[in-house]
Amino acid sequence: MKKFWALLLAVGMMASAALAADKVVRIGVFEPASGDSGAGGKQEILGMQYANKITPTVEIGGVTYKVELVYADNGSSTDKAPTAAQQLVSSGVSLVLGSYGSAVSIAGSQYFADAGIPAIGVTCTNPQVTAGNKHYFRVCFLDPFQGTVLANYAYKVLGARTAYCLGELGNDYDIGLCHYFQVAFEKLGGKVVTDTFPTGNSDFTSYLTNAAMYGSDVFFCPVSLAYSTQIIAQAGGQGATFPILGSDTLDSNKTAEAAKNAKVKLIVSTFYQEGGSPEFDKGFKAWLNEDKEALMNNGGNDMISAVSVMGYDAYYTALMALKASASPDPKDVNKALWDVKYKGVSGMIAFNETGDAIRDSAFLKTVNFETGNWDFVAEQKVEE
Repeated sequence: MKKFWALLLAVGMMASAALAADKVVRIGVFEPASGDSGAGGKQEILGMQYANKITPTVEIGGVTYKVELVYADNGSSTDKAPTAAQQLVSSGVSLVLGSYGSAVSIAGSQYFADAGIPAIGVTCTNPQVTAGNKHYFRVCFLDPFQGTVLANYAYKVLGARTAYCLGELGNDYDIGLCHYFQVAFEKLGGKVVTDTFPTGNSDFTSYLTNAAMYGSDVFFCPVSLAYSTQIIAQAGGQGATFPILGSDTLDSNKTAEAAKNAKVKLIVSTFYQEGGSPEFDKGFKAWLNEDKEALMNNGGNDMISAVSVMGYDAYYTALMALKASASPDPKDVNKALWDVKYKGVSGMIAFNETGDAIRDSAFLKTVNFETGNWDFVAEQKVEE
């Protein structure tokens, strides 16, 4: 009889374990896998996928759940973002990660709000993403900070007195960053010439010519990869002598390759510099090289993009919120997010009263023409 009860207990425990293993919590991945920002979106997703491979489960209320990533391609477009957001809502996600790109984040935001689903922005830096709501958070710094850091560096370190700023017409991210750069640069005593180009443009020679005509000391273009690589290549073709300044969207092996080939000085602000966490770098590179699709989505090599690091940190920030939550219910997760504190690869993550990460510095780096890699320039604060 004792053997019978022991066997029954063992079967019960196995059944309970199987039941627990079947429990799934879904995290929505609201990112561009296509369109102008597709390359950056894929790299951001890589960080989430790597983190999910390392930590595929989370304990919520004493129960272990398998973490399932649910993907929706927002197509880098404000027209497509609402459909992608609705897909994630219909999938029953507990929270959302993304997006690469502020405009699509803003376009999808209301659908998450209506469903009571919290979202964690990864590298969407426009202040409007979190403004006036209680469901959108973010782990990155904001554009007013980033624009000011770049303006300070251009004026104080590069000695620039005239800056040319170019952005895509109607793009909230581009136009917003150009504005913040202009305000900070002019406050220092510099002169700024601003311009915009239409969506789908591929010929930037006239803009580069204008920048030279105005005697610009720097050319600031916080644009998507689809445009920035063309601008860099065409700047090299024209023999431009001014350095090109870029925001976090230009932190990519694609722009590094373009700058090396064009022999154009490129300086970008970003969230992470390779070498900051040797343990993460080693593991991420090994994973990339073991997975052909992941390597392809990273641009064909194992250079670490800061957006991948931010995707990784965003995933673990989400796990921290799930662990602290009373249940996988989105409303409980939203409540838990406000008190999350997580020491990530990119630094300490905690949220202020608007749901924005408390960040006080950015990394500046430049392309090494010999190696084609990024070289660290400085860790910059606004007051510096």
